[in-house]
Amino acid sequence: MNSSTMARGLRACVAAGLAMAGGWVAPALAAGAMATGGLTSQPIGHYDFCKLYPGECSIRPADLAPAILTDGLMRKLVNVTTRVNAAVKPMSDMDVYGKDEVWAYPDKGVGDCEDYVLEKRRQLARMGMSLADLLITVVRKPDGEGHAVLTVRTDKGDYVLDNLNDKIKPWDQTGYRFLKRQAIDNTGRWVSIRGDQQVLVGSVE
Repeated sequence: MNSSTMARGLRACVAAGLAMAGGWVAPALAAGAMATGGLTSQPIGHYDFCKLYPGECSIRPADLAPAILTDGLMRKLVNVTTRVNAAVKPMSDMDVYGKDEVWAYPDKGVGDCEDYVLEKRRQLARMGMSLADLLITVVRKPDGEGHAVLTVRTDKGDYVLDNLNDKIKPWDQTGYRFLKRQAIDNTGRWVSIRGDQQVLVGSVE
């Protein structure tokens, strides 16, 4: 799959977001922790984001332990997910910026999947969560299209916050194929996710 294919896939998350399901159901089973591999390429959108916000891409969190999953934390995740999903109108980068693959905070109330992720990450970090537990993640949907979600690391496993659904799901119950995510120890680095082929398109070395 080439870079244009991945870019089209990531754009597709905008249209799908218009059909977002409401409500939330607590996961019946605890998630496991996804197994990550070595360093891998950074998505081009994140690379450009880091040029604009270099301070956000050189953070080395001091506490690398996963968050303790309490009822209070789950309520916080639910509240942020539903609030951001409702507040941001799905709109493609081409419509907003006139070009593809622009990762930005949706401060104007519009954005695509990466922008939802950035806003949820920002709000949860402001609430005191470690960035080691709030990881931008690139996945492939069952139809093969690219998508971005926020992975939340907890002591009960990894959970996913998604703009396509208000439900907080264990990562292995989403139906997605997980490709890569931010490293827990450096916000500017990315690691592969083991058990899936590496797709290095739409990225920079």
